[in-house]
Amino acid sequence: MKQKQRNPWAWVPTLYIAEGLPNVIVTSVAVVLYMQMGLSDAQIGLYTGWLGLPWIIKPLWSPFVDLYKTKRWWVLLTQLLLGSSLAGIAFTLETDFWLQGTLFLFFLMAFSSATHDIAADGYYMLELSEHQQAWFVGIRNTFYRLAVIFGNGALVPIAGLLQKAYPGREAYTWSLVFYGTAALFLAIWLYHTRMMPRAEADVKRQATAADIAHGLKEMLVAFVHKMPWKQLLAAILFILFYRFPEALLNAMSKTFLTRPQADGGLGLSLEQYGLSYGTVGLIGLLLGGIVGGWLASRDGLKRWLWPMVCAITLPDVVYVYMSLAMPSNMLLVSSCIFIEQFGYGLGFTALTLYMLYFAMGEFKTSHYAICTGISYLGLQVPAMFSGFLKDAVGYSTFFIIVMALCSVTFLVAAFIKVDPQFGRKDSTQK
Repeated sequence: MKQKQRNPWAWVPTLYIAEGLPNVIVTSVAVVLYMQMGLSDAQIGLYTGWLGLPWIIKPLWSPFVDLYKTKRWWVLLTQLLLGSSLAGIAFTLETDFWLQGTLFLFFLMAFSSATHDIAADGYYMLELSEHQQAWFVGIRNTFYRLAVIFGNGALVPIAGLLQKAYPGREAYTWSLVFYGTAALFLAIWLYHTRMMPRAEADVKRQATAADIAHGLKEMLVAFVHKMPWKQLLAAILFILFYRFPEALLNAMSKTFLTRPQADGGLGLSLEQYGLSYGTVGLIGLLLGGIVGGWLASRDGLKRWLWPMVCAITLPDVVYVYMSLAMPSNMLLVSSCIFIEQFGYGLGFTALTLYMLYFAMGEFKTSHYAICTGISYLGLQVPAMFSGFLKDAVGYSTFFIIVMALCSVTFLVAAFIKVDPQFGRKDSTQK
């Protein structure tokens, strides 16, 4: 007898908070942490770029996740590992080997998080119908980005407040922040042990090494034969370069907001930074993600592809404006961040849905993992060199270059093909 499906609202939001939180800690909170610990922008960009490697190469072990145990089992295991990694970072920060220790633990967290992504996305596709996937894509993106905002808008300001209570003890205050985050993550793990349903299609398996090797070969063959080679090339280029401007903007926008004005930044305090991203940015992100999912489920991805392309690129112009005008009015700064975050929330829906569309069929979990790995490759490699570029030309010229490179996103979007019915409520595709 078929098990009654649990309401996705009971687990989709928290699942994608658990997916987004380690990512934002490794790629965003670590930027602020290392900046306060005295590293340069070039070092920060390089180190945090390397930390993104597990998300890029995760397709290499995705067949193992596909063929061993269940997706639910992998989700719970990796969440436990992630909580332990956070506690390890908290302990290491006050040691003499803090840089080497935190880099190792951040990398371990990134590896666990990448594995969690494979299992969580596969579980999402197994548990939900196609229409539910399209409807909840805005919800999952919103809560994923909510975790991003939590990292920037709560963890960073908390560190700032603690530094007022313990002046000159940056390592200690960040250690307290990471201990608290570890406790939060372990609470999410406990919640999911009870609230995540056991999907009928999520079959428990015991795979041998030969099974995994054979499965990897079959998965790769199926991937390269998924569509004609011209369409496949267009799809890969779209997934790789859709977020190219953001790849450059990501780390440097954060340092721009928090660096002192003498260094070309806006000089926001950690509390102001948290307010802009954690309150106003959150509202923009929520609206953008929900609107994107609603529009796609109503009319399909194809109908809204180009508006979403515009949404994820054109709002980046606010950083050109802020780097030239150097506004001190927090309302104006927050308004600019709202525009950029709303555009990102709306525009990112297109990439997520297209990867779901591309991954349909056999090996959907592994194929989606390949897609996200390609996407992270396009995100992390430019990020590694963004600090060197910014140091060479300054913030204003750097942001102008980012705007010029938005043309790359438009170019790769022009060649993909999408079924007009994909994602629509009345679609009969399965």
